[in-house]
Amino acid sequence: MDTQAFKKIYTKIDNITKATVTVMAGDVGNEELASVGGRPAQVVRIDGERVTLQVFAGTEGISTDSEVVFYGQPPKLKVGDGLAGHIFDAFGRPMFGAVDIEGQEREIGGPTVNPYKREQPSEFIPTGIAGIDLNNALVSGQKIPFFADPDQPYNQVMAMVALRAKADKIILGGMGLTNDDFLYFKNVFDNAGALDRIVFFVNTTENPPVERLLVPDMALTAAEYFAADKGEKVLVLLTDMTLYADALAIVSNRMDQIPSKDSMPGSLYSDLAKIYEKAVQLPNGGSITIVAVTTLNGGDITHAVPDNTGYITEGQLFLRNDSDTGKVIVDPFRSLSRLKQLVIGKKTREDHPQVMNAAVRLYADAAGAKTKLENGFDLSDYDKRTLKFAHDYSNELLAIDVNIDVEKMLDIAWSLFAKYFTKAEVSVKADLVEKYWPVKQ
Repeated sequence: MDTQAFKKIYTKIDNITKATVTVMAGDVGNEELASVGGRPAQVVRIDGERVTLQVFAGTEGISTDSEVVFYGQPPKLKVGDGLAGHIFDAFGRPMFGAVDIEGQEREIGGPTVNPYKREQPSEFIPTGIAGIDLNNALVSGQKIPFFADPDQPYNQVMAMVALRAKADKIILGGMGLTNDDFLYFKNVFDNAGALDRIVFFVNTTENPPVERLLVPDMALTAAEYFAADKGEKVLVLLTDMTLYADALAIVSNRMDQIPSKDSMPGSLYSDLAKIYEKAVQLPNGGSITIVAVTTLNGGDITHAVPDNTGYITEGQLFLRNDSDTGKVIVDPFRSLSRLKQLVIGKKTREDHPQVMNAAVRLYADAAGAKTKLENGFDLSDYDKRTLKFAHDYSNELLAIDVNIDVEKMLDIAWSLFAKYFTKAEVSVKADLVEKYWPVKQ
């Protein structure tokens, strides 16, 4: 072993798999950065002096006498106001030209905020998407996933949320993005002139899959700077957590760990939780809200990734194709924000809870009418009206291309109630009906 500029260098590798190498080494830290044969690597297991490293670009071409260099520190990100408006790779390196960020280096992947230091989430985060704001309002400090099939436009939805959400900073972590999706995000932000409040960390399909494991921690380290140090409201968007979990599986399988359900590592729950639990409302007014895409395999919500995600997060937003309108909607039946009651009717208009419940109930009645129709039963006049209501409700409110504020959403819902139903059928409190029911011109 030689010592060179405080780096520890070894040249005898014990074991090589497709994603990892093992070497006998001393005084090495967990998650420490290294290079193996000139390729970036990171310590993932220490057993006495037996150290296993994941090689981000894979081990093809590496031999047992390749040089292993330990850098003596875990991955870090230099944080400062200069992060905003730039795109970085999974290692936190700027992708388009040099970026001079004044600030300090911080280790990524640190502990979550002490529960004692947390405030109860209380601020409404409007997105302009009625399927979210009207039925599943987001709250600052919340963690919630989008469940979507791979063929659905979830990245377009994330871009819409990034542009519309009322937040001081948007941190976007892209994992396994196709070049088309990467360029889509970049062009949308450029064209909207929104890059000045967006920080983008990206791993594309052309990059090694294992590099995806760095992206959420990079994104959340930046988010913690803006929320904790600057007192800003930060929205973190992560896509796609299923591809992140696939990268976890690659490493654990190459380390001969016994896989758990669906070939995922046994540590999947804690691996996901350490990301999602970074969501927080802080006493200084800063907050980190996390919205993350989890793609489904054939709509299977019982797969290990969405299953574990559901236990950790506070609800889910479910995208589905609506056959009646041909649009992608936020499904009101399968979507749920467990914190929405903290803000609807309190930080939004007083009629919000009642309108939300009435609209979903009438939409459910329409689903019942559709089942009757499919089974050959005659429809009542009420059934026919619910079907017309459901079509307009999907088209004008649930569709992801709707971009209006909450008051406009509520006004549209009232107009649909008045168009198809009597006041008694809508079953909303009399004082609210008196105040908000549309007056016929």
